Amino acid sequence: MHKLGAVAAVVAAVVAAAPRAYAQHEGHGAMADSAAVAQVVIRYHAALAAGDSAAALALLSDDALILESGGIETRAEYRAHHLPADMRAAQSRPAQRSPIRVTIRGDVAWAASTSTPVAESGSQPGSSSSAELMVMVKTAQGWRIAAIHWSSRRRS
Repeated sequence: MHKLGAVAAVVAAVVAAAPRAYAQHEGHGAMADSAAVAQVVIRYHAALAAGDSAAALALLSDDALILESGGIETRAEYRAHHLPADMRAAQSRPAQRSPIRVTIRGDVAWAASTSTPVAESGSQPGSSSSAELMVMVKTAQGWRIAAIHWSSRRRS
């Protein structure tokens, strides 16, 4: 599959998951907030798949923490270290994402989902599955990602 086709497949899979967001919330206007939180997750993954580091970083709060590969990185460290690899991974292997589970408590929200790599034509399916938790804060500019935690395991 060509690189552009792979990116299009990832974006299509991410967008397809959007209407399936699962929300738990409190108060009025929470459904709109739940949808907005899910959209931040979707936009973040679309930015990774498009190789758009500026768009991905714009969704992170200035004090964001990224937990992956057994370590913790600040936003600046993530930009310099793992972000390029995360974009390459998102571009090279589309993933099937689960519905996004959103919980909101005031100006804090968390979104949880899982993903499994999608096999390309003629290739073996991925041998691992991943879980993701994004913690977000509501700012004057909208919801921003304050923390991301990724973990993965081998599928049986």
